[in-house]
Amino acid sequence: MRALQVRRTPVKLGMARITSALSPAAAAKVGPLELRRIDDPVRPGGPDAGWQQVHTRLSGICGSDLALVDGHASTYFEDWVSFPFVPGHEVVGELDDGTTVVLEPVLGHAARGVAPPFDGAAPGDGDDYAHLATPSADGLLEPGIQTGFCCSTGGGWAPWFWAHDSQLHRVDMPDERAVLVEPFAAGIHAALLALPTIDGVDDPIIAVLGAGTMGLATVAGLARYVPHAQIVVGARYPHQQALARAFGATVVVADRELLRAVRRAAGCHVVGGQLTSGAHVTIDAVGSNASIGDALAITRPRGRVVLLGMPADVSLDLTGLWHRETELKGAYTYGTETLADGTRPTTFQLAIDTTNHVEAERLLSATYRLDDHVDALAHAATAGRRGAVKIAFDLRNATS
Repeated sequence: MRALQVRRTPVKLGMARITSALSPAAAAKVGPLELRRIDDPVRPGGPDAGWQQVHTRLSGICGSDLALVDGHASTYFEDWVSFPFVPGHEVVGELDDGTTVVLEPVLGHAARGVAPPFDGAAPGDGDDYAHLATPSADGLLEPGIQTGFCCSTGGGWAPWFWAHDSQLHRVDMPDERAVLVEPFAAGIHAALLALPTIDGVDDPIIAVLGAGTMGLATVAGLARYVPHAQIVVGARYPHQQALARAFGATVVVADRELLRAVRRAAGCHVVGGQLTSGAHVTIDAVGSNASIGDALAITRPRGRVVLLGMPADVSLDLTGLWHRETELKGAYTYGTETLADGTRPTTFQLAIDTTNHVEAERLLSATYRLDDHVDALAHAATAGRRGAVKIAFDLRNATS
């Protein structure tokens, strides 16, 4: 079948990194991603092992995909993926019987034939990732943290791929909404990481840096599952600001005004560019040197900074983190959550509920065919300044 595939090609990665300074389209043309005819992936397990053929309808483009295509992805993940692979982990698809499914991409314990950490565990649960970095016991599933980064399964940037039953959620919603479930799950997971810090606080302040797809998903999750918090959002573009308000933010300002907005909410002072108090929790949905520094500056002493945006290589003065005893917390994927009322739903259950509640399809700005992948990736890389949010591939009329 014809699919977009990434191969481990150092020369192409280097060329992409260099040309990305010129334009995202230039990087997409010379980088490691190519549209080619590939061998159909082989079912990772036997016919009774729970693997399903999923026919892609829509598959989103996320920040980690863009970092890979333009050569800026961290080398950390090289030992956690298997080449060559077909990207695409934000997926709504269809089973052979016509059932609509959303993919939970983590290739967890059930997919690899390993005992789960507890009964009913989601694929991303557990505190040992050993199964992700080694082939499955039967040798049929190569290493890979997720579908879309594993050569055995295929991915959503192809007409079809393999997925395990444990990864599939049957849904009844428009495709344009369903393709947002996975990024909403990641945003909601980050939002719920605020709960331990604000436990017992009457009027907590939670700041969100960035209002792209992930930042907006976080705002929606905070408004729905942490409703007693003041949500203060810094968004760069007017359309992002309008969506943050629509999704339930308390205060929305331009990104450069976020420190002042948090200062007003906390009623504190500024000393040397740092607030004397500030937000109880700050969620950084950007993941850059500047954004992490800003997050540390606006978070109160003994508060928490949640890194939702993938930070990669950063260079920071962490004296303030040490002096203020700030907690720095990563937010990667999803699993089983603990809500304020003590219930323990999976993140994907919450994401399905939330995408329905906010009609998340309003974030899907444009779709492209695989043949137009250079234009699609360029649009995704410049989405904010072009008035867009989420860009996706549309394979509903694709042929193998």
